[in-house]
Amino acid sequence: MSGPCYVAVDWGTSSFRLWLINAAGQVLGERRSDEGMTAAAKNGSKTGFASVLQSHLGALGVAADLPVVICGMAGARQGWVEAGYIDTPAHLSDVLTHAVVVGGQARDIRILPGIAQRDAKIPDVMRGEETQLLGALGLDAPGEALVCMPGTHSKWVRLRGGTVERFATFMTGELFSAIARDTILSHAVAGAAEAVDGDAFSSAVAEAFAAPAHSANLLFRVRSRQLLFGGSAQAARETISGTLIGVELAAGLAEREIATSVTLIASGRLQQLYQIALERLSIPVNIMDAEEAVRRGLTGAAVAIWKK
Repeated sequence: MSGPCYVAVDWGTSSFRLWLINAAGQVLGERRSDEGMTAAAKNGSKTGFASVLQSHLGALGVAADLPVVICGMAGARQGWVEAGYIDTPAHLSDVLTHAVVVGGQARDIRILPGIAQRDAKIPDVMRGEETQLLGALGLDAPGEALVCMPGTHSKWVRLRGGTVERFATFMTGELFSAIARDTILSHAVAGAAEAVDGDAFSSAVAEAFAAPAHSANLLFRVRSRQLLFGGSAQAARETISGTLIGVELAAGLAEREIATSVTLIASGRLQQLYQIALERLSIPVNIMDAEEAVRRGLTGAAVAIWKK
């Protein structure tokens, strides 16, 4: 196995992930922490980013001349160095050519930009997901693709020939958290188990997908059904989740005429839920692990930037 060539970092709002990568793209070491942008930029200081990065590089004994490529919130306006947005339509190779150099550092550090949909009617932004797209599809993906990236803010992306043509963000995960925590439905889901109730979830997906305009009523039925007919907190939780995801899919799949299947970039519970949802709607799905996608994307970026 060859020695390390690059350091790849996914710097989120509340998380930090670092991988030491060799020329073959293999992981030689990794570090994880909760030192995301919020922690690194505490008290408005930019110096925290360099300190966090160096502490993890030091823990792995990384050579002082090894370059670092970063995606995510380190490039936000509140981050380390702003790596602005490139506008749609944006070829994924544009992400590499617009990488921003972090000045004043002993090693070569680059931060990848995000992508913006600068349309007054449907404005949108992504930061970090562009690297997942690069890892999942590559630079020269032929034909058309429809990609779903679930999360706190889910993304649906339309691509053609490796070019991001347009995309849409859905606050599905954040809405679920708010509804389950801060509304009358919090009582219905109290004590719910984490395990997926597939029947309740998939039924809710199908109903919401068929009638997304009724979503507010479908959500209140969770309480009514539990009061009048009983039912578990777990079933209530999965019904809320299925309703919100069904509404999201009704909008996201409106783009499906461009592709015969959906590429799902997700991990863990979200991968399981969205796979169940898409299969319930008889939508062919290709799955890519989200962490593998971002790691591949960062590795591909490093190879293209430094051409080792």
